[in-house]
Amino acid sequence: MKQKLLVTGGASGIGKAIAELGMSRGWEVAVIDRQPTSVGASYIADLSDTDSTQQALEEILSKGPVTRLVNNVGAVFPAAAEETTLADLQRSFDLNLRSALQCSQAVLPGMKEQQFGRIVNMTSRAALGKELRTSYAVAKAGLIGLTRVWALETARDGITVNAIGPGPIATELFLKANPADSPKTKAIIDGVPVGRLGTPEDVASSVAFFLDDAAGFVTGQVLYVCGGLTVGNAPV
Repeated sequence: MKQKLLVTGGASGIGKAIAELGMSRGWEVAVIDRQPTSVGASYIADLSDTDSTQQALEEILSKGPVTRLVNNVGAVFPAAAEETTLADLQRSFDLNLRSALQCSQAVLPGMKEQQFGRIVNMTSRAALGKELRTSYAVAKAGLIGLTRVWALETARDGITVNAIGPGPIATELFLKANPADSPKTKAIIDGVPVGRLGTPEDVASSVAFFLDDAAGFVTGQVLYVCGGLTVGNAPV
């Protein structure tokens, strides 16, 4: 059976780099995004909306099971603690967390039938703590918790579930939340031990390890792709 990779939010940035990786490995690639993709099969949907997401998933799965899933979609909703609205918190949960649960639940039956599956959840360095990221950080931290629970529940079915914590990566999402001319952005770059922002390809190469057939003994893990930034900032 041909291997199928599903990437959410895969029309640009990190998601597009992951989709390109899948194509280079000969996998069938499906992308769910609000924008059309130039890589793989494009399924237009608003992943923050349950019904829209479900319609796209049903169309994808009608063409066969998904053996690899990358829950990549995300949005930041930057705001100080006292300015974070309940509406933004809900939107962050819907896009960053609920969509991952919904997509994973949709593909798991097929993975269990095949006794093989790879799920990679895109969390964030912000889950360790970052100013102006209440809605984003709490949703991404929740995704880490889901990763660990799912890893335990699916391991006997040949399915691995891992997470990637990028940051800082030069994507449209990052640059929108961190303007290039901002002193805070310069401070972020200056604080990265390798001395630069990461690239979408840096993240995709790490995702590739978790997606590989040979990675069957690694599950429930979080890999921070951050140029060493979390080494000095991770809580102890």
